[in-house]
Formats: sequence, structure tokens, C-alpha cells
Amino acid sequence: MNERLFTIPNLLSVSRILLIPIFLGMLIQNNKMGALIVFFIAASTDFLDGIAARLLNQKSNIGALLDPAGDKLLMTAGVIALSLPSLSSPNVIPVWLTIAIIGRDLYIVWGAFMLYKRINRKTFPPLITGKISTVCQMSVLVLILLLNSRDISAGFLIWFYLLTLIITLISGIQYTHLGRHMAKFSAPSSSPNHISPNSP
Repeated sequence: MNERLFTIPNLLSVSRILLIPIFLGMLIQNNKMGALIVFFIAASTDFLDGIAARLLNQKSNIGALLDPAGDKLLMTAGVIALSLPSLSSPNVIPVWLTIAIIGRDLYIVWGAFMLYKRINRKTFPPLITGKISTVCQMSVLVLILLLNSRDISAGFLIWFYLLTLIITLISGIQYTHLGRHMAKFSAPSSSPNHISPNSP
């Protein structure tokens, strides 16, 4: 694995993190269109850094940490900000969905820490439901930002909220089963062929 720090994928991941305060600043200034554009650019870097890593053969251990860290920081900032009526109008993420999304991530991080302490497990395979939940969560954020930028109040968003909640909970349950399986059957492993927990 390439261990260089300044690779294109790593720079894209770092740029995603650096765009977070700009995104929040746009919301605070009530610049709804600016917030949409900045968030969309930041979210796009997640897609681009994966492509760059594969095409340029620039996968690295630090990139395996930066990529999911950037995703989670952007997601958390977006979910919390769009849950506040003072920053998000006319559409606001329900508190119950915010709790589910952030709670699941904290639960997975806690589970990963416990596996590390118990069996010295440092890497974990991703699950398809985790990736689907990330897509749903990001889609909800972009849709809210888009509608808010046009000052459109959309009642149909409740169905997107419910779908995202269901997928988020299912992925949490599957990660629980995966963790139990690892704790019961897996030997300690630090194989580079696994992917760091990105709790997608």
C-alpha cells in the first residue's frame, strides 16, 4: 500500500474536512444556495477520492482513515445543522432521525473499540447496508438543502426520512451481528486486505 501522505485521494479527503466550516458558515449567513453548492462539492470528493485511489494506485493506510473520517465529520455536521430550525428552513431533519443516525455511528465506533480491546481487531469489512444507509443519509441532506434553497416546504420528505431511518437501523443491526461473529470466531487480525471501519 502506498504510504505517501500527499496523494490526490488524501488531499481530496482533507478538502472534504476543510469545506465543513465553510458549509456551516454559509448556513449561519443564511446563504442557502451557497450551502448547497459547498456541501455538494464536499460530498462529491468522497466519490472522487475513491476513483483516484484506484486509478492512480494510491491507496494508503492514512487514506483509509482520512476517507471515512471526512465522511462522518461531513455527515454529522450536516445532520446536526439541518436539524436546527435556526439554520434550516423551511425543511428541518426530525430529531428522531438525527438521533438514529448519530447514535448508530457512535454505537459502531463503540463496538469497534470493544473488538479492538477484546481480540485486537483493527480492521473491519464494510457492509452493503452500511453503504446504502450512507447514500440515503447524504441524499436526504442534499434534498433538504436543495428544497431550502428554493424555499419549498415539502411534506413528502417524511417518506425519505422513514426510509433512511429503516436502512440506518438495519445497518446497525447487521454491524451488531458482524461484531458478535468476529468476537466469537475471529482471531486477532491486522490484515491490510481489510478496510478500516467507515461505518457507512
